[in-house]
Amino acid sequence: MMSSTNRVLTSPPGDTCFNRGVQHTGTPAGTTEKIVGGGGGGRKVILYLADVYGPFYLNNQLVQDYFAEGGFQVLGIDYFDGDPVHKHTEADFDRSAWIANAKKRAGEWVPKWFKAAKEIYGSDAKYCVVGYCFGGPHALGFTNSDEFVAGEVVFGVYMRWKFDSGSKSLIHCASSILTAFAHPAFLNEDHFRTIKKPLFLSCAGTHTNRPHIPLESRRRAEDILVEVKAKYYIQVFSGVKHGFAVRGDPEVGDERCAKEESARGILVWFNRFTEEAAKAK
Repeated sequence: MMSSTNRVLTSPPGDTCFNRGVQHTGTPAGTTEKIVGGGGGGRKVILYLADVYGPFYLNNQLVQDYFAEGGFQVLGIDYFDGDPVHKHTEADFDRSAWIANAKKRAGEWVPKWFKAAKEIYGSDAKYCVVGYCFGGPHALGFTNSDEFVAGEVVFGVYMRWKFDSGSKSLIHCASSILTAFAHPAFLNEDHFRTIKKPLFLSCAGTHTNRPHIPLESRRRAEDILVEVKAKYYIQVFSGVKHGFAVRGDPEVGDERCAKEESARGILVWFNRFTEEAAKAK
């Protein structure tokens, strides 16, 4: 049930969500292949909920690679159905309509996608979820689920990134807890009131662009987390703006540091609670 006061804390996607920022360089650590069904896999799973550029965008692939190299199975849903925002260069592109369609699709597909993931990795795997921008509210939605350690539909067909190290990053194509998010959009107070699992927040300190978490809203979010006795960690990086964790410029010191420390902090957070959950069994 929603509370009587439910202020919006982060704005909808704005211009900086759709500014591609800096394209990173690097080669994703594997090839793509289709597989049907599944056969177990790792015991630690990260659900990767991408920004408006989708899980196949190079910058997002490299972040997924980083988490996979840290010992996790990384699953990224393509809730844009092969139609990420950077494919639209037409002058009359209706961004509002695109967002509305994507939100509807994601709302329908994400629960089915997680159900399909559990069929592969099992109910006893340690599930974590991370959301960037567009993916933020969906990530936060998992934090009231006891299934998590801390925060066209083609069923049974997956895109898998295979790594020489043996770790895997899995991308579930267009189907359809421990939680972390970076520079999220679409959040209100009630998103924070229902939290049951450990939450990691990675925030930009520059608030001259949209979407953003203004200082007042960020502090209000923390007040709510204190009120509900949530377990949480907040990191704030000065000198960076929305999108830093995926599209920050590695040639700029503040942006490189924030991007790297955000990813490292998320990995440490997930490792802590997945290890604690394993010991508790």
